[in-house]
Amino acid sequence: MPTSSAAQSLSPQDYLKKILTARVYDVAIETALEPARNLSRRLHNTVLLKREDQQPVRSFKLRGAYNKMAHLTAEQLNKGVICASAGNHAQGVALSASKLGARAVIVMPTTTPQVKVDAVRGFGGEVVLFGESYSDAYKHSLELQTKEGLTFVHPFDDPDVIAGQGTVAMEMLRQVQTLVADKAAKSGQKSSHIAGPRLDAVFVAIGGGGLVAGVANYIKAVDPRIKVIGVQMNDSDAMIQSVAAKQRVTLPDVGLFSDGTAVKLVGEETFRITSNLVDDFVTVDTDAVCAAIKDIFVDTRSIVEPAGALAVAAIKQYVAQHKTKGETYAAILCGANMNFDRLRFVAERAEVGEEREALFAVTIPEERGSFRRFCELIGDLPAFGGTKTTRNVTEFNYRISDANKAHVFVGLTTTSKGESAKITAHLGKHHFTALDLTHDELAKEHIRYMVGGHSALAQNERLLRFVIPERPGALLKFLSQMRPGWNISLFHYRNQGADYGRILVGLQVPAADDAEFAAFLSTLGYPCVEETGNPAYQMFLQQ
Repeated sequence: MPTSSAAQSLSPQDYLKKILTARVYDVAIETALEPARNLSRRLHNTVLLKREDQQPVRSFKLRGAYNKMAHLTAEQLNKGVICASAGNHAQGVALSASKLGARAVIVMPTTTPQVKVDAVRGFGGEVVLFGESYSDAYKHSLELQTKEGLTFVHPFDDPDVIAGQGTVAMEMLRQVQTLVADKAAKSGQKSSHIAGPRLDAVFVAIGGGGLVAGVANYIKAVDPRIKVIGVQMNDSDAMIQSVAAKQRVTLPDVGLFSDGTAVKLVGEETFRITSNLVDDFVTVDTDAVCAAIKDIFVDTRSIVEPAGALAVAAIKQYVAQHKTKGETYAAILCGANMNFDRLRFVAERAEVGEEREALFAVTIPEERGSFRRFCELIGDLPAFGGTKTTRNVTEFNYRISDANKAHVFVGLTTTSKGESAKITAHLGKHHFTALDLTHDELAKEHIRYMVGGHSALAQNERLLRFVIPERPGALLKFLSQMRPGWNISLFHYRNQGADYGRILVGLQVPAADDAEFAAFLSTLGYPCVEETGNPAYQMFLQQ
């Protein structure tokens, strides 16, 4: 990446002046600092959310882009600006250019989702689609910059960009004081007599480092007691590795789940500032981020992108590790440009990330009644030290494949972290061999969807789709009313968070039992559709 003017290293005092005089509010807004009440209660610490997801482009990137462009000369603005980006920076540059009456060329990879291309065009940017990766787009942007005399607006490694991002911290510290004043007003006391919320730490997501560099510069100049803690994905931790190595490290690859922080090489200036001013670092994984997205939704009813949830995931991890209570932490929700098609994955993994769901592979005897015995054992699992609650089956996948034993994939709700190992041991004591898959990436990502196939043992199989109420005991009712001679040869269920669940069941029912089977379905009372003649079933599952 070009370093532009980032070759100049400014002092903390110079950065403080640049932040205090930054030009961002012609286009950006002062976003709210809100308490996350539900999360705060759970963590026994006050968690404040800095709502950068409320910016016009749903990201803090607008601040730095506009501040950089507002400091360009009239001649530079007349010629126009250029950047390479497939995300939030592109929208920030496009909107800033529109506000300043300048031309903005945004080079994006051809693989960029159409929703992001449309967003940039909607802000007035000229989109140039080139190459299959960011690297391809970046190289092409340099060629266009030279050819057309445009000014490159760097996404992070530029003092003006860094200063623009630093205004987030300036607002936060002022807003914390307002919270204290509001608390004092309600209690009828003077602000000086009210304890807290004094900010103990600010958690900041790191990609290239522009945001954390700006935030750290301001906070350490104004109140150095406040810790600045940087957060990265465990598969995109270029800044953490660079600080440890005391030189910039280029990652060979980065994970793309948190695409807003997926940077292989951090900036020169951002690396220097981060090395000197950031107090600590936390890495988080995909499941923790998914759980944090859900936590934020519960408190705000807003959905942030993965990068926007890194700070919250890190706070939860930090509290668990350091056993803190009564402290005040701020998390910067740095973006909310979430692709809609990613929501299903996030919802699927959020419960596992919070360890509210545990996954198991359980081996049970392939004999009459064993399936029911297993379900009864699950329904009567102990509390393992906590309050006894009814556990729900969140997932159940099975396909007959062996004459003597059956392997089932099971998901169960849990009440506390570390419970999956205890459940595994409990199942083993009752002669059901269990393998804990809660943290198995292959199982979570693929195997759960691949349980099935043709089976020579599935004779006289009939396939039925049921709709059953999502309440404890519904599955046992189904099993208790079924004739013992009808063997379950296939079972697929996944809780979708609705009032009713959909179950696919294969039952081995001889033709002679057709009348009795029809009576069973009528007595059961659950809506049912027979799919034995379905061509998809016949192609992929029926022997």
